[in-house]
Amino acid sequence: MINYIWFFMIFIGICMGLFSGKAEILSKAVIDSAGSTVELIIGLLGIMSLWCGIMKIAEKSGLTEKISKMLSPILKFLFKDAAKNEKALGAIVMNLTANIMGLSNAATPFGIKAMEEMQKLNKDKVRASNDMSLFLVLNAACVQLIPTTIISLRAVEGSSNPAVIIIPVIITTLTAAIVGVTCCKILERFF
Repeated sequence: MINYIWFFMIFIGICMGLFSGKAEILSKAVIDSAGSTVELIIGLLGIMSLWCGIMKIAEKSGLTEKISKMLSPILKFLFKDAAKNEKALGAIVMNLTANIMGLSNAATPFGIKAMEEMQKLNKDKVRASNDMSLFLVLNAACVQLIPTTIISLRAVEGSSNPAVIIIPVIITTLTAAIVGVTCCKILERFF
C-alpha cells in the first residue's frame, strides 16, 4: 500500500511541475537532492562507524550485560507470559538494551526473535498477545541514553554541539515509554 502512496505523491509532483512550466526547476531539484543524499550518507558513514565501535566496546566491556541485569526484574513484572520463557525474556532484554544504547540496527534481530518466542506462547495465533503489544510499544518508545543516530545526523549537518540533545531525548523517550506502558496496562484489561 505504501508503494502506491509514494508513487501517487511522486506522480502528482511531477505532473504539477510539468503543467506549471517548471520542469527545469523540478529536474534540477531532483539532481541536487540526489547529490546531497549521497553526501549525507558518506558523512554519516564515518560517524556511525565511530558510534558503533563505541557501542561494541560497551558490549565487550559488559556494560550492556549490566543494563540487561538491571532491566530484567522490571521486565519480569511487566510481561506476564514472556517472563515465564527465558528465551523470550532474554530476547526482549537484549532488544531493549541495544535500543537504550542507541544500536537500533543491532536491536532488530533481537526484536524479531522476541516476537517469535512470544508468538509460541500466544494462545490466539491470529491476534497479538498483550505481551507482544506491550513489547511493540516499548520498542517504539524505548528510552535512549545515547541517541547515536540523531547525534550523527546533527554532526554531519554541521551542528556546533550535536550531543546537546541527549538530556531532552532521555526525558522525551522516558515519558513516551511510561505513557505507552501505562496505556497498554490499562487497555489490556478491556481487550
